This record gives sequence, C-alpha cells and structure tokens, in this order.
Amino acid sequence: MGGVTVRLAPMRWWHIEALLPIERALFGAEEWTPATFWSELAQPESRYYRVALVDESVVGYAGLCTYDDQSWVQNIAVSADQQGRGIGARLLDDLLAEAGRRKARQVALEVRADNDIAQRLYARRGFEAVAVRRGYYQPSNTDAVVMVREDT
Repeated sequence: MGGVTVRLAPMRWWHIEALLPIERALFGAEEWTPATFWSELAQPESRYYRVALVDESVVGYAGLCTYDDQSWVQNIAVSADQQGRGIGARLLDDLLAEAGRRKARQVALEVRADNDIAQRLYARRGFEAVAVRRGYYQPSNTDAVVMVREDT
C-alpha cells in the first residue's frame, strides 16, 4: 500500500463525524445521515462495521448486516485519495470473514450499475449479478445491480 500502513478497526461512534466527508464526497445526495450510522452501530447483534485507519485518520469504512444465514454488505467506501490501494478489498475480505463467523450461507449486496470498479472487485470475490433494481438509488434514479455470493 505504498508505504502507508492501513489498520482495520471496529467502527465506533466517534468515527462517524470523521467518515461523513467521505460519505458525502462519494454518495452526495444519497449519503447516509449521522443518525443512520448511529442506528446501525446500535444493533451489534446483527451489524458489523469497520473503519480503515491511516495514522488514526478514517480513510474508509464498511458494514455488514446478518440475519439468520444471510448477510448483506451495507456499504463500502474509501476516500478518493486512498482508492486503488486495496483498502476496499481488505474491507470486503473482513466483512466476508465476519459473515463466515456468523454462519452466513449467502452474502448479497447492491452496487450502483455505473460503478464498474466495485462490480469487478465483487466479482473477483465470487459475487454474481442476479438482478437489477431499477431506479434504486434516489434521488439520482440510478439502477442497482444485486450481486450474491453463496457459501461464504
């Protein structure tokens, strides 16, 4: 990773303010609110969130939701200046390992139809496109590709 040490750690409430600029820059009008992150962190029995840190600064984050034997990748985000360094892949691998620990037989996610880079990452990790949700992302009305990986 170019000499920069990236550490993954559990997301805590104090990371929320630090990750909001990344959320805003990447997702714009479709960004999650601080309240959404707080709500997610308040459900540890079904949620798992991680941050990627460089010198204690948040450069990325990811989340997983698990019910019964199915997990959903809630989000993966890496700041624009840190993209292309494998951080997103590390976060995804961490989520997949947690899905396995939680005995998920399937992991699913939605990804913007126009995000080819993310779709290729997911495909390299065994995800297959199974459906399209038209106009899923609002207010941009962008389609989402549903991708699934069996037997984590």
